[in-house]
Amino acid sequence: MPTKWIKALGLGVAFTFATTLANAATLKALTDPSFVPFEMMDPATGEMIGFDMDILAEVAKRAGFEYNLKTMDFNGIIPALQTRNTDIALAGITITEEREKVVDFSDPYYDSGLRILVRSNNNQVQSVEDLKGKKVGTKIGSTSYNFLIEKLGEGSGVTPYPGSSDMYMALMSGAIDAVFYDAPNVGYFSSTKGKGRTKVTGPLYEGQQYGIALVSGSPWVEKINQALAEIKADGTYKNIYEKWFGAMPETK
Repeated sequence: MPTKWIKALGLGVAFTFATTLANAATLKALTDPSFVPFEMMDPATGEMIGFDMDILAEVAKRAGFEYNLKTMDFNGIIPALQTRNTDIALAGITITEEREKVVDFSDPYYDSGLRILVRSNNNQVQSVEDLKGKKVGTKIGSTSYNFLIEKLGEGSGVTPYPGSSDMYMALMSGAIDAVFYDAPNVGYFSSTKGKGRTKVTGPLYEGQQYGIALVSGSPWVEKINQALAEIKADGTYKNIYEKWFGAMPETK
């Protein structure tokens, strides 16, 4: 075989090997194990399940990467992306200007907001203004915590919790008067474990959009955005949404 053919063959093998490695990329992924029904532990299998987990699986398949999933308290996720200890995260992460300074986000994949949860016999709380002088639970590192501090001020009785289950238990035990947190999570708790004992009250505050968070400069943003667009266009997103939240609202 001529030398130039051998060299060409070697280059071809190297190119194929590099392409295979690129196509077989495995990303380090993070989620928060307590943001139901977006992500939660299945007690029967020990696996993480939920809306975000289904979205991640579908996006990974279409964007062309595999992933190793680990869990972490929400307040550690953005720092983990900043220090590049993880590559990608889904945990009902609200896209904000402040976060966009330190991590990259995909296009929005879920519209949300913030709402108040109280015990079912509480008829005094109808708005955030009614929370003044009350003990209010929310989640460490969340936009709901920042919103409360801005509206009610420091030292206002706002108690940050590391996990959503902790603040819900505190509400039902009477340790706090209300919870202020992401609307879908609050609603899900009130209709499941908190049914008959809690209720959602007041308007939807601060309309928000969740995005898939990635390390700054990630080469996967464009492919992930394309995958999200595909699943919305072909009905896959609708199927996943209705699996976890019921009928999907019409888009205006």
